[in-house]
Amino acid sequence: MKALVCELCGSNDVVKQDGLYVCQNCGTKYTVEEAKKMMIEGTVDVQGTVKVDISEELKNLYEIARRAKDTDNSENALKYYDMILVKDPSSWEANFYVVYFRAMSCKIAEIRSAATSVSNCLNTVFELVKSTIKDFDQQTKIVSEIYSRCLIIANMLSGAAESHYNGIDVSIRSNYVQEYVNNAAASADIMYILGNVLEKSFEGKFGVVSANAWEDGIKIHNSYLKYLQDKDANIKIMTSYGERIKKYNSSYNLPAFKTSNGCYVATAIYGSYNCPEVWTLRRFRDNTLDTTWYGRAFIKTYYTISPTLVKWFGETRWFKKMWRKPLDRMVSSLQRKGVESTPYQDKY
Repeated sequence: MKALVCELCGSNDVVKQDGLYVCQNCGTKYTVEEAKKMMIEGTVDVQGTVKVDISEELKNLYEIARRAKDTDNSENALKYYDMILVKDPSSWEANFYVVYFRAMSCKIAEIRSAATSVSNCLNTVFELVKSTIKDFDQQTKIVSEIYSRCLIIANMLSGAAESHYNGIDVSIRSNYVQEYVNNAAASADIMYILGNVLEKSFEGKFGVVSANAWEDGIKIHNSYLKYLQDKDANIKIMTSYGERIKKYNSSYNLPAFKTSNGCYVATAIYGSYNCPEVWTLRRFRDNTLDTTWYGRAFIKTYYTISPTLVKWFGETRWFKKMWRKPLDRMVSSLQRKGVESTPYQDKY
């Protein structure tokens, strides 16, 4: 005689209750005659069998999954949202968070694929929201939640990609430029695609959120622009998104495009990015400052502040006079220590 195994889910946890045999996993019920046939022949026709209402089970799973989500317990959140997805495939929440928490747990080598998986799930997720949630206020809350989570994962992945790239030894870093660009671009695409899909799915109803997502995408895109070969084409992409943003936010202005790594203050003072003084400073940046964590911190701070300073004051006489002598002394000191002033190609 064979063991009693549920025909629908394969569970062997089938218990006799109130004159019927009930699968404790999926709730399928069998008569005594059907149970006997299953133990003798191994199969029965289960068409028309009654299934137990699993709404209470789903309620409990959602409660556990959301608790894990709100405490950033990625492992448990993924586990329980995965269970929900099996039982409720039409759940926008499970469809989104299964992908989201897998991406949150990715390794450096998986950044690009993790970011792409988040982008690829958005169309399905928003279509489920649109078809299953009819209340506008509830839709608004959900859209805001998805936007916030996408921004978190996009910034996390792009930040991890940048940190990993900057941590590579400067002597071999140029070999990893394309890897960094691919990872960062996939991260930016999360926000670009979020805005695109949201606008299309809801016909512009959440246009302001789409605009915010595109703006976030531009910020990430601009952060790696200096590493791209075809900068003009990428500037056109950002500019086109800037025009779309203005449809919902007329006061929006594109940021200054970061097309180079380049010594903004020194370039303003000496008049060129390619001159002996700036070549010396660029060598010092790449071969000395960039080899320590505190040097990299200085470089990052410098490139955050200096473009704005140069934009505001770079053409003024007092600004050039204030910086010229300190820079001349620094360049002379570096050259005496052996830092060359010959033509130089940036390492990254």
